[in-house]
Amino acid sequence: NVSSKITTGGERGLLGLAFHPGFATHPYVYVNDTDVNGNTSITRYTVGSNPDVADPASALHIVTIGQPYANHNGGNLAFGPDGYLYIGMGDGGSAGDPQNRAQNINSLLGKMLRIDVDHFNGSVHYTNPSTNPYVGRTGADQIWSIGLRNPWRWSFDRVTGALWIADVGQNRWEEVDRSTRNGTTPAGRGANYGWPILEGRACYRPPSGCSTAGKVAPLVVYPHTTSAEPNCSVTGGFVYRGSAYPILQGGYIFGDFCSGRMWMVSATAPSPTSTVQVWSTSARPKLAISSFGEDDAGELYVCDLAGGRVYKISATVRP
Repeated sequence: NVSSKITTGGERGLLGLAFHPGFATHPYVYVNDTDVNGNTSITRYTVGSNPDVADPASALHIVTIGQPYANHNGGNLAFGPDGYLYIGMGDGGSAGDPQNRAQNINSLLGKMLRIDVDHFNGSVHYTNPSTNPYVGRTGADQIWSIGLRNPWRWSFDRVTGALWIADVGQNRWEEVDRSTRNGTTPAGRGANYGWPILEGRACYRPPSGCSTAGKVAPLVVYPHTTSAEPNCSVTGGFVYRGSAYPILQGGYIFGDFCSGRMWMVSATAPSPTSTVQVWSTSARPKLAISSFGEDDAGELYVCDLAGGRVYKISATVRP
């Protein structure tokens, strides 16, 4: 129980966790939370003799990242196919990224970070992989990619290694970004996802005539709506690689927190593309989709914040 160590409310709290990929011999759990000062904190805990409990006394601080506002903290973290820990960071909050942090290569906000937690540098409990794009030149060594507003859930395709990022929009557009491996280079290295120059595929700052050169165009965008059940905040999921529901095979499943809609897009779809709706708001119960999960077999789960439940995703063929 880490309740006394974190700040909750709004977009803050215990926001993500990841198990070490070599958990059998390295029984570590990495936790991303908002500390009592409102900053992002990454901490490692060790699982002891009880496999269902991490020892609070084993806490090892990895990194703290300052947060200027209470929103856009990001929160997801995961180990990539390369064994490094990736940390998705929001732009620091407020509206419109007023300090342009997402494009500032000296700021860790609005970025995807990549660190090596298996090797320490003295009292710093991680190192920066030498293949990170800004190592040895101007820019923060931890940065892997830039131009994110609030990457609320992202994942790696366990088969192809592609990086899928759901980036929450400002006023008009939600987006899903896909970056693929380049030979042996992991997905997303040096990518610029465009924020705050772009919101989705539309210019944001400036509102017209912006440059798209060097930016990764979203694979999928969808608009905010003013209906009774409006879209307003994308939640990223996973590419389905399970075996129970062949109809979902190779489909990236994601949803919207506000409307409860879920969609699927082919992992090999050309960009840009349209999506296939999986779960409409006419289905019940309506979900406040806050996160997705993937088990060892590749089966997927969806979290409903409003109902406090986790559902396993299944599929049937319509007659």
